[in-house]
Amino acid sequence: MSLPARVRVTRPPLPLSPALRAAALRLCPAAPVGALQAAALAIAGGTVIGAHLRWEGDEAATVDTGWRGRGIEEALAEAVSREL
Repeated sequence: MSLPARVRVTRPPLPLSPALRAAALRLCPAAPVGALQAAALAIAGGTVIGAHLRWEGDEAATVDTGWRGRGIEEALAEAVSREL
């Protein structure tokens, strides 16, 4: 799968840093970011544009509107599913 040239998907270490935690909450406001088991973030130009978060019994994923439909959702789901 090919992502737009300036987009990268990363699995940051948990717990998330304060900046990444704020970005994750902006994208997935109902997620219990303090209890995450896995997180994958899509970053473009230094801005978090997508997140896929997993915690005990549930998960949430979203991508900023202007970036949807470019394979980012799939890349995030794949990244969060991989074991570290």
